[in-house]
Amino acid sequence: MYADFFGLKQAPFSIAPDPHYLFMSERHREALAHLLYGLDGGGGFVLLTGEIGAGKTTVCRCFLEQVPAHCQVAYIFNPKLSVLELLRTVCDEFRVAVPATAQTVKDFVDPLNAFLLQLHASGRNAVLIIDEAQNLSADVLEQLRLLTNLETNERKLLQIILIGQPELRTMLARPELEQLAQRVIARFHLEALSEPETGQYIQHRLTVAGLAGPVPFTPAAIRRIHQITHGVPRRINLLCDRAMLGAYATGTRAIGPDIVVRAAHEVFDHRPTAPEPPLRRAQALGLALVASALLGAGLLWAWQHSQAPAPSAAARPMGPASSAASAVPVSASAAAPAAAPPSTVAPARPAAIHLDALPANASRAAWDGLLRHWEIAPVNGESACSTAARQGLGCLLSTTGSLDQLRSLDRPAVLTLHLPGRGDSAVLLTGLSATDATLALENGPRRLALVELALAWQGEFGLLWRLPPGYAADGSRSPALAPWLDEHLQAALPPQAASSPVTTRLRAFQARHGLRPDGRLGPVTLMQLNRAAGIPEPTLTPDTP
Repeated sequence: MYADFFGLKQAPFSIAPDPHYLFMSERHREALAHLLYGLDGGGGFVLLTGEIGAGKTTVCRCFLEQVPAHCQVAYIFNPKLSVLELLRTVCDEFRVAVPATAQTVKDFVDPLNAFLLQLHASGRNAVLIIDEAQNLSADVLEQLRLLTNLETNERKLLQIILIGQPELRTMLARPELEQLAQRVIARFHLEALSEPETGQYIQHRLTVAGLAGPVPFTPAAIRRIHQITHGVPRRINLLCDRAMLGAYATGTRAIGPDIVVRAAHEVFDHRPTAPEPPLRRAQALGLALVASALLGAGLLWAWQHSQAPAPSAAARPMGPASSAASAVPVSASAAAPAAAPPSTVAPARPAAIHLDALPANASRAAWDGLLRHWEIAPVNGESACSTAARQGLGCLLSTTGSLDQLRSLDRPAVLTLHLPGRGDSAVLLTGLSATDATLALENGPRRLALVELALAWQGEFGLLWRLPPGYAADGSRSPALAPWLDEHLQAALPPQAASSPVTTRLRAFQARHGLRPDGRLGPVTLMQLNRAAGIPEPTLTPDTP
């Protein structure tokens, strides 16, 4: 109803699990990494829990899209079953033939065991996923534990992934389920979105729905949305949908916190708390100031007494990024100089800046700054991509990026911003934290809140990356690239994968690093291979408070 009013092609906040609207926060990426780790865990249980609407199904759908070809998956989404019903369902999902007269546990377990042994002999893995696992009864959970006893001398034959609400963790803490709990090889509890992630989530869904202009929600409205929904994606969808409908009904294009509060009252029966009496509010303010002073003194003491260097880029977790990003790779034969090692002394935290203070028409300065990060001198009259190509670097240009993707690529990038009333500009991103982006400006580095960045950035970015030998501009593989690829895949994957075909190993590498396992050697996959091999390249600086 309101789509045309806001310049959208479709409603952006449907609660239906449309894969086109998939948004992977850092927490979702970590959850996905735990599930992917479970594929090589050698059997046992992997546990994923989270509140209702936190995005467990989103993670599971993304996981199913990235399961390597050597894994056969059975998925059960209605676990309110008896022991025999569960075994029959597992056999049906794996397409295991059982006798028509099967009536006992043995009648199902024996053919299932034979199937798993045959699968193992062919070099494949079996993975059983059970969604809404908090609905499993204790006797069914015990039967699942017994299924993990099916094994060879080398490994377990069945990997089981349990996905459920927080009460699943409580169930597994019971004394009678201690044996099962001891077989959990990885567990992850999916928290809700932070306030900056809430802003990114809203901007992402609006962009996918076709938004071409600025985000209609003000920063204050986004803060209010996060306060009311506590960062739960499903609740964010419900609230934003009603808020946009309310704005449409009143002809308002800028959605402020007042509209959000009215929408929350209609959707959740949310009523704002009454204001505190002036005296109590003053007392609270005084206590807050005292606490802030004490905390500041403690932080100052800790800073003065700790000189530990920040963790290296290689130690930071990596998340998914599409290997099919819109890219313009540039190839060259010349080798690039190694990037300078990062300083071990943490610089002072940059000062904050607001969106309206960012420079306009600064595209050239941003790209020149990116070249200098690679220790390359800009050339007058020549594009940055052309200059980089002569130094053996590729140039990735994308119009569909996200902050999650930039975190995963972990390298400085030029962001194209749409500044309200001032046209397009560009800034050099050199650091990311959970709340802020560090931008390299002419007057030095500055911090911009991610909530504000989301109002001007619609996914356009450019960055540089080191090309491997034999990489062609069209992405084709020349003979010179084959030994490089084989060497780096061999170093990045377990030894037992060495005998697999290159394409199979490439897909396994992509799945391990959260990429779509399509077997294509695109720029993003090559960047992650560079990172896995420790090839020196500039990285983003974590902006810590």
